[in-house]
Amino acid sequence: MTDTLIPNGPKADGPVENGYFKKGCNPFAQTGRSKLQNKRATLNQQIIKQMRMRAGAENLLKATSNNKVREQVVMELSYVNSDLQLLMVQLEGLNSSVQVYQNVEETSSIPLIPLGLKETKDVDFSVPIKDFILEHYSEDGSNFQDQIDDLMDLRQACRTPSRNVSGVELLARYYSQLAFLENRFFSPTHQIGIFFTWYDSFTGVPVCQQNISLEKASVLFNMAALYSQIGTRANRQTQAGLEDSISAFQKSAGVLHYLKETFTHTPSYDMSPAMLSMLIRLMLAQAQECLFEQIALPGIRNEFFSLLKMAQETSKVGETYNQVLQSMIQTPVKNNVPFFWTTMSQLKINHYNSLAHYFVSTALLDHQLAPSDDEDKQEKALSQIYDTMPEGCSPLKILKNKEERRRIGKAHLQRAIMGHEEAIRTHALCQHLQKLDILDDILQASHKRSLAKFDQNNKEDEFTDYMVAPDVISKTEKKAEMEIPAATKVKVTDLFQRLGPLSVFSAKQRWTVPRTIRLRLQDRDLGFTLKGDAPVQIQSLNPLCPAANEGLKEGDYLVAVGDTDCKWMGVSDVMKLLKDVDEEGINIRVVSMVDSSSQAMPTKSATYCGGLPKTYSMICLAHDDDKNPKSRKVAKKPSFISWGLKNKQKSSSTLSLPNADYSGALPCIKPAPTFPASYNDSALY
Repeated sequence: MTDTLIPNGPKADGPVENGYFKKGCNPFAQTGRSKLQNKRATLNQQIIKQMRMRAGAENLLKATSNNKVREQVVMELSYVNSDLQLLMVQLEGLNSSVQVYQNVEETSSIPLIPLGLKETKDVDFSVPIKDFILEHYSEDGSNFQDQIDDLMDLRQACRTPSRNVSGVELLARYYSQLAFLENRFFSPTHQIGIFFTWYDSFTGVPVCQQNISLEKASVLFNMAALYSQIGTRANRQTQAGLEDSISAFQKSAGVLHYLKETFTHTPSYDMSPAMLSMLIRLMLAQAQECLFEQIALPGIRNEFFSLLKMAQETSKVGETYNQVLQSMIQTPVKNNVPFFWTTMSQLKINHYNSLAHYFVSTALLDHQLAPSDDEDKQEKALSQIYDTMPEGCSPLKILKNKEERRRIGKAHLQRAIMGHEEAIRTHALCQHLQKLDILDDILQASHKRSLAKFDQNNKEDEFTDYMVAPDVISKTEKKAEMEIPAATKVKVTDLFQRLGPLSVFSAKQRWTVPRTIRLRLQDRDLGFTLKGDAPVQIQSLNPLCPAANEGLKEGDYLVAVGDTDCKWMGVSDVMKLLKDVDEEGINIRVVSMVDSSSQAMPTKSATYCGGLPKTYSMICLAHDDDKNPKSRKVAKKPSFISWGLKNKQKSSSTLSLPNADYSGALPCIKPAPTFPASYNDSALY
């Protein structure tokens, strides 16, 4: 997929490159990845449709006492629930379609698991932002139409980012713009009326909120998902490709950790703390796997110390995947993690632990202690791979006794063979794993290699030895670590910087309507002085000067001199505009800051249904996708279906997104748009 460049981008700021506005991938490009995302979007729409039908049927079931109607509704509910289960299975299949994301040149590497991008709905910023600019900043919002269009274009581009560094930068630029947008237009006392809708990456369940924190958290999730796709796509047959893959997975884990620590109460289940912890472990495990492949890429020397080192490296990979599996099977997570993911993790645990036993057995069976060998060094190396030595054995005894060495080596081979057979059996359990021919070839080759080694060291007259080889202690030269990329803090220019410095002109501050004052000289003196950085303030005001008589006050902010906007001007620049004032005078515009006590903002949250394992938004189910929530009105006469809303479920609860701590803001005069009370009732479910 290639980036699309379109002319006539942002006029003053934004991601501009050679006069063009950088866009995301062509959403109509028929590539494997775009087809998956389109299928995901379609499934999300079908899931929300079925949920609305289920909500209505459940309400009707509560509202009616007619047995015949109840029987029909129960039957319809069973059909709807069956359809929902089928849709969930299809969505799980999309999350299991990892082959599309692998490098096309890969022929001998085990496939890795990428994260799918979260889907969202279009957002129209135009009317709410222009209304807020007029109401709050007392400026004509239509003058900012170009900036609003650039913002909407940037968000639309982020829905289809290219799978490379440019795509990550695109998401990072939008994330940075959201910080400016939050300060400019999202008041702590007034909801602006912009609704953000995002779909859960695992369940397809929608969450709709007016809180911009949902938007920011979802963009971060997609940034981590994009890093995981970059890591999966890298060519792991080269050192450079492995470096890229390791870095990408570590950055993906870093972004997920940043998301987990920054947004602690996200309403979408795929961004819950438990799920994020599991995803972080998964990304680090895949980075550790790539680190092992990087060590093994030049080839593994058939030498005693090299083999023991590789045994501990592979054991480390198996250990990290075991931590991932333990996170996946926990109750809050296991209901929504794809079966493909858990079976793949189990498969890799068996595969890499089996490799560890194979390397130890090869070191013991193929290498005997020679007089020229460093006995102490070999004894120390062998003792470090075991937590507890085999019964009745010491490292030196194993090294010197040929039969003991062979006996323990065969025990490790037996565990290697059993582990490979378990990995092959696990591979056969999942239909999505069966589609990965490369994985099957790798597992079969590893199994045959262990069997061949066992046959070479097996004697016909030898009695069966039931000794169980001990586990191999994990150890690595380089451990995968989270890496928070600099892209999360990319610097951009505020699209709406013409409104003035954020320190003064923000959504949490309030001031008077701009006043026009006529300045006239009086004995070659204006009657006041200026102070501060942009915007400058009036100080040392002479209460008897003409400007004071016209309403100028101490501490007023000077926003314009004549027709020149001076919100971003310092004292020296403003004085240059005022030095040529003649007897006729000049008009200036000033605003006065309103100092008031803060008012707490109503909690913004998405509802978690107490009776269901899935999470979804009441707003999404209660409102049609294409209609503006502002235009909705509460019907005076409730419909028949809404009668069941009287019985509220006490088990439902709400989890709120984090709100910034604001102060010094007045309640807004215009009431925030609200939904009918019945739409926020848990009885819908």
